[in-house]
Amino acid sequence: MATNTHELIICIVNNGFSDTVMEAAKDAGARGGTVLNARGTANKEAESFFHIAIQPEKEVVMILVPLNVKDAVLRSLYEKAGLDTMGQGIAFSLPVDNVVGLTPWKADAKTAEKKA
Repeated sequence: MATNTHELIICIVNNGFSDTVMEAAKDAGARGGTVLNARGTANKEAESFFHIAIQPEKEVVMILVPLNVKDAVLRSLYEKAGLDTMGQGIAFSLPVDNVVGLTPWKADAKTAEKKA
């Protein structure tokens, strides 16, 4: 049985805060992500439970990270885009069984040097 080497972090934030999410993730070791526009379906009971106003327009940021930086990225997202911030974000991770199509970090650095 193969060991997971990557995790998918999914962060859902208010519209306009995906840049905050990506900056926080990159500061903690992530390389990039994918942003999707979404619409929340929370009701008034959810707003009462969390004691916050819930905006219907959301952004979903998906970030594939190596397992060794997952905790640092999640902590950074909590601190800079969590429920207590204007982004009012929630984040969670899912295990990823297989990854293809990614270049190693060192190869990216070498490619960047050749282009410069």
